[in-house]
Amino acid sequence: MAAQKKLTRAEQKALRPIQILDAAFEEFVRCGFAGTRVEDIADRVGVTKGTVYVYFETKEALFEAMINHFSVPFQQLLAITESLSGSATDRLISILGLLYDQIAEDRTTRELTRFVIAEGHRFPDLIDRHHDQFIEPIIVKIDALILEGVATGEFRAVPVEFSDIVVAPILTTTVLRLIFDDRRVPTPNREAFLRTYFDLLFNGLLAKPR
Repeated sequence: MAAQKKLTRAEQKALRPIQILDAAFEEFVRCGFAGTRVEDIADRVGVTKGTVYVYFETKEALFEAMINHFSVPFQQLLAITESLSGSATDRLISILGLLYDQIAEDRTTRELTRFVIAEGHRFPDLIDRHHDQFIEPIIVKIDALILEGVATGEFRAVPVEFSDIVVAPILTTTVLRLIFDDRRVPTPNREAFLRTYFDLLFNGLLAKPR
């Protein structure tokens, strides 16, 4: 096996902020915001506490940068939704499958959800910006798809709040996994979950509509 190429000082310096953000994520997950010490983050990276402050002036600034860094996949998810084709049903199924994978299946996003719930009161402006930049565009896309399906006769008319109900099972599964960490809520089988989820969503519970 070829020896791994040693990074130059310039390359190491360029990687340092990402290394710090990765380490900060693990410490914030382990200890929460209040319990996390910058020196412990520095130890994970193998640098001094002063080095962390070179890149991030305060622990608050580091926390905010960490949230923004690990929220990038939501931007990528939104870009993917723009390229989907097919019926409104097909595209809605695709979007919800992507959301399930990104929120319920991905550990990083699950922990971001924990941060939003646990630390949101400390950083209301950050949480609001996160929602506006990453969450709201996806909800708007789901709303538009539902309205398109209603207009074409694919879907029956539903209240405007229906998109919240559509995504609720994914969020519920995510929160339960955060609370119990698979102790009481086994990791769901992805295909079985989505199959049941879509069956309930598109067909409803009643054998005959009222």
